[in-house]
Amino acid sequence: MTVRLDYAPVSGREQRPPWLRASEGAGLLGPDGAPGATIFERVGAAALEHGALNLGQGFPDADGPDWLLESAVEAIRGGRNQYSNGNGLPELREAVAAHQSRWYGIDLDPETEVLATAGATEALAAALIALVSPGDEVITFDPSYDEYGAHVALAQGVHVRIPLERDGGRFRVPLDAFEEACSDRTRVIVVNDPHNPTGMQFTDEERAAILEAAHRWDALILTDEVYEHQWFARPHVPMASLPGAAERTLSISSSGKTFSVTGWKTGWISGPRELIGRVRAVKQYLSFCTSPAYQVAVAGALQDDRGWIESARLSLQDKRDALVTGLERAGWTPVAPEGTFFALAEPPAWLADPSDPRRAESAALAMPAETGVAGIPVTAFTAPDSDACGGLVRFAFCKSIRVIDDGVDRLVRAADARRSG
Repeated sequence: MTVRLDYAPVSGREQRPPWLRASEGAGLLGPDGAPGATIFERVGAAALEHGALNLGQGFPDADGPDWLLESAVEAIRGGRNQYSNGNGLPELREAVAAHQSRWYGIDLDPETEVLATAGATEALAAALIALVSPGDEVITFDPSYDEYGAHVALAQGVHVRIPLERDGGRFRVPLDAFEEACSDRTRVIVVNDPHNPTGMQFTDEERAAILEAAHRWDALILTDEVYEHQWFARPHVPMASLPGAAERTLSISSSGKTFSVTGWKTGWISGPRELIGRVRAVKQYLSFCTSPAYQVAVAGALQDDRGWIESARLSLQDKRDALVTGLERAGWTPVAPEGTFFALAEPPAWLADPSDPRRAESAALAMPAETGVAGIPVTAFTAPDSDACGGLVRFAFCKSIRVIDDGVDRLVRAADARRSG
């Protein structure tokens, strides 16, 4: 069921302060109305207490290629340590434009249509704050990254959350529900493709429906494409590459996932000059600029990745297969992802009551002690009290094969112990 969370100011109603709206938008408020410990914190604490292997964390456990790290060191030693242009170094913006042209046939003016940001996170924040006015509606597909809700709330917009539907071994957009949710109040449609946490890739039909709705209601499309090079089902197709999409689409990506340097916080947003100018007006008062040394290193990697992007994708696919196969051996019911770092799975009945629509939460909290492995319930990415995907736990496979094998062995041993007991 579509959920509308309204953060627009209402005359006569006591206004919630921005910090409280952000917490509410991200789903972090407890029953008492105050920010509480997130499920990430609770699961992490349980993992530490029981010495569990944490497969819930969505970052690689190894750094990117040595040549990329060394290029950043060289840039630091070469004096690239002071403020850079607020738009981003010319070499990074040129590299992003060249990347979009080479991979997707998208033509960009690096001077006016590319903006460097402090990771994809800042790009999302700047775009939503710049483009959403009080009462404007922003559509996302649930479960979704909590960053979206937080910034819709800060902008005092209305967050329209449309649950994805599970269709056998994949997820899909319920097009009827999506079309019903769109109206002249729709300002932005957020497309996260490949999608975190479900791992789905949008289909041609889904992309076409989103574009048609954006034209019909004069809405903008904001794409989160940080997993653009972590696809397994079919090559990634950006929304901006579709005929008639470029003039109303802002595309976001980052070096973090592509080159396994998530801590560098070096990302970018690209799109029409007018829209980029609006985003820049907000972005310049957030971080102003990101590290010039990292920008130099990332620019070189985008221009010549030395085969890293494809080899990393194939390695990640092998790890995905190892995790999914292992989950099946341990009695879980996984959904093989089409992209991203994550696989979702239903826990076995001995770990959580199958009749509980939100059993993933109890399973995730019990897992560290019962299995020696930690995962994140997908309810952490849905609207409050929503049962959408409530029976699924998220596992990250952006780890070494040794770590994945260890996690699988622990899950299998726990399942065997239950069967024999």
